[in-house]
Amino acid sequence: MTLDDILEQINQAEKIVILTHENPDGDAMGSSLAMYHALKNYGKNPDIIIPEHSKVFNCLPGINEIKTKTDVEHYDLAISLDCATIKMLNGFSNYFENAKAKVCIDHHSTNTMFGDYNYVNPDAPACSQILLVVLEYFGIEITKNIGTCILAGIITDTGGFKYSGVTAETFEFVAWLLNKGVNVSKVYREVLQTKTKANFELHRIANNRIEFLENGKIAYTYITAEDEQNVHAENGDHEGIVELGRDVEGVEVSVFIRQTEKGCKISLRSNDYVNVSDACMVFGGGGHPRAAGCTIPGTIEQVKDKVIKEVARLL
Repeated sequence: MTLDDILEQINQAEKIVILTHENPDGDAMGSSLAMYHALKNYGKNPDIIIPEHSKVFNCLPGINEIKTKTDVEHYDLAISLDCATIKMLNGFSNYFENAKAKVCIDHHSTNTMFGDYNYVNPDAPACSQILLVVLEYFGIEITKNIGTCILAGIITDTGGFKYSGVTAETFEFVAWLLNKGVNVSKVYREVLQTKTKANFELHRIANNRIEFLENGKIAYTYITAEDEQNVHAENGDHEGIVELGRDVEGVEVSVFIRQTEKGCKISLRSNDYVNVSDACMVFGGGGHPRAAGCTIPGTIEQVKDKVIKEVARLL
């Protein structure tokens, strides 16, 4: 499979849909919106479907064009961005499965290659960074709007350029976007530093609950559904909590559990040597070596025991 194959599918398609994973983070939002703007500029009229997203991303250009659903039953082409498995496609995997052609663009090492055409680069620190290469190859100009969305994805998925996956190429791309007129400091502040009041309150609750286990190598905390109700939390207001533990001296793995209707959602982050993706794959999840997640049925205490036991095994 080459990028020429993907471009050929785009050229042939009239009805195109753009999809990304559930509970979309900045890279999912940024790469999806960047692709949306790019296809519009290319002369296409795609749908971008994202049922829910954090209002932190309301600053991104094109945010009001996002649909939460569509009446279209069959698309000519479905493009999945920043999604490792088909089951994570926002509950709208049917749009992907029913499309005549399916494209998957991603950077997760656990990607299951679920598209007809897969362009996956696990070395890239963000799916948005891959899009810069893809769109340049397609001959689509990187406008200020596209660049802003791409930058949002890069900034959030690299934790503000602090994660180990950042490459020299990342900074070269950001410098290039800056020369394109993208306001790097403004995007950084809006998508990474700005917190909703509910997000701030959840951070405070989780911070007060942090436990240090396995001689301080594991930091653990959680929030309940009741916590989220009490602070009037909305989609995405739990973002960033898992980082609280990772930043403590001596901690190798930070474990954050969030209670939801579908079960307990687990977020894992590591610092130096534990591949947390391996731990999450045991429970049907996945991700990156230093950042991964999964969902496990059961109470918080039951799930805590399972996850801590698995993580401890990897220390």
